[in-house]
Amino acid sequence: MAINKICETFDKAVADIPDGAIILIGNFAGPGGTPYYLIHALARQGAKNLTIIANTAGGIGLTVDYEDHRILFENGQVKKVIASFPFSTSASKPSPAEKQILAGKVELELVPQGTLAERIRCGGAGIPAFYTPTGYGTTIAGQKDVKWFDGRPCLLEKAIKADFALVRAYKADKKGNLVYRGTMRQFNPIMAMNARVTIAEVDEIVEAGGLDPEAVVTPGIFVNRIVKVEENLGFPRHPERSFWVKKA
Repeated sequence: MAINKICETFDKAVADIPDGAIILIGNFAGPGGTPYYLIHALARQGAKNLTIIANTAGGIGLTVDYEDHRILFENGQVKKVIASFPFSTSASKPSPAEKQILAGKVELELVPQGTLAERIRCGGAGIPAFYTPTGYGTTIAGQKDVKWFDGRPCLLEKAIKADFALVRAYKADKKGNLVYRGTMRQFNPIMAMNARVTIAEVDEIVEAGGLDPEAVVTPGIFVNRIVKVEENLGFPRHPERSFWVKKA
């Protein structure tokens, strides 16, 4: 019997995310690859004490200003964030996460971007840990095990495993195979293969066999739920559109 992976609404897609869940969120330098509607559904759902794993902690002001996963911090839903860029790019405009981290209300685990990507990938590939020279001699080294390879000291980094992944893709077929575009090809593919439950926000859903197999990046075996975007956000999330939002 075929499994129906299509959810009618974003609210239904995230309804079973419990308090204390570990959640991966696709995100990189702008709205193009961010699962905007899934994030907002999670904010409405209200799960608490979450651990959020993403490239940023939201609201860093790098490109277009929009309501990304910063709203989860504004709602008081986050207890810990694992990120590479947790603070705002403007010292005069601190993000909600930045304020809460500095106030001791949210725990921060700072991870270099490449190390973060590899920890997520390893979690999906079943690799428990790896050594990297990145971070040796800095504060992030902490008490991590150190070994020398080819004359270079390397830190032991452990894989990340998550309960849920909220990812953004361009197209899906009904079996959950995913195709990406532009900045959707950042953390989304490795996050999709990592979590116990992967939920994909997509622009289009086609019949099985309707995708070019050479274009599929994430096989459907990794994807549990797909939800189609039915409305225009009002700001660009596609490569062919102007990146900057025109102000009135």
